[in-house]
Amino acid sequence: MEIQALLITFREVLEALLIVGIITTYLKRVDHKQYNKYVWLGAGLAVLASVGVALLFQIVFTGFAAMGSEMYLKIGIMLVSTVLLTQMVFWMASHSRDLKGNMEGKMNKFISTGNVVGMVIHSFLVVLREGVETVFFFAAITGGNIGAAMQGWGALTGVAIAIIVSYLFFKGTMRIPLSTFFKLTGAFIILISAGLLVQAISMMQDLNIIGSVLPHVYDLTWFLPEHPIDYTHYLRDTGSAPLLSGDIGVFLKALFGYSSMPSIEEVLAYIGYFVAILLLTSSKPAGRKETNKTNSKTSKILKTQMK
Repeated sequence: MEIQALLITFREVLEALLIVGIITTYLKRVDHKQYNKYVWLGAGLAVLASVGVALLFQIVFTGFAAMGSEMYLKIGIMLVSTVLLTQMVFWMASHSRDLKGNMEGKMNKFISTGNVVGMVIHSFLVVLREGVETVFFFAAITGGNIGAAMQGWGALTGVAIAIIVSYLFFKGTMRIPLSTFFKLTGAFIILISAGLLVQAISMMQDLNIIGSVLPHVYDLTWFLPEHPIDYTHYLRDTGSAPLLSGDIGVFLKALFGYSSMPSIEEVLAYIGYFVAILLLTSSKPAGRKETNKTNSKTSKILKTQMK
């Protein structure tokens, strides 16, 4: 859980800091740094609102637990988180190149009209989006115990690393392109997302919400049990110990959704998820090439007309 919390918090906090940093740096560059306080005001209010969302979410989850329906809520959270995590990765991958230009364009409109309220609302919504997503993802990876994720070393470390990285980025000492950087972190987020998907399917099968054509495609308990209890049971039943500890299985299950005895539906969903991601990513370059060709033709026409 802690590794998941670290990656998610790092990614979300970094996105928020980069956007706020781009805005405040631009305002300083165009000699309008007096507006920075409004940007930070919006960001601060968003952090407080995110904490409020976390508390509200915890109250709702406790209510479902009292009714004995928390498992259904957990499944829903996992499925929605899978969609949100995937969307987050693709959104940042497609917007990281023109993120700076978009933010500066919006700030120009606010400056020209003296729209201070717009600046506050804009920074508020930008940070709030990241905060709400973090709350949702924490609920997914902890089974609803958001407080545990927020107080753990993973979340705190993720925040600290995000602050350091954003500081180095704006100081000019970090030369990694944003698009490359987000692709690397996005790869780990995709693995977490796939794990949440198969865990949701496993829970639905345990509750008989959906059936299974083949409950156990294979059994890797002899090699890597899913839990220390499975390790103990295997040792008791066979007289020989599995090759790897059940603690490793717990770690991999929490991080990537590992299962020592997956159903055919889990296997197909896991493979299908990555196939879908591969198809989506492979279709992106083609569109970019066409756009680049169009832009190149347009620039040539403009140059010809200017001559």
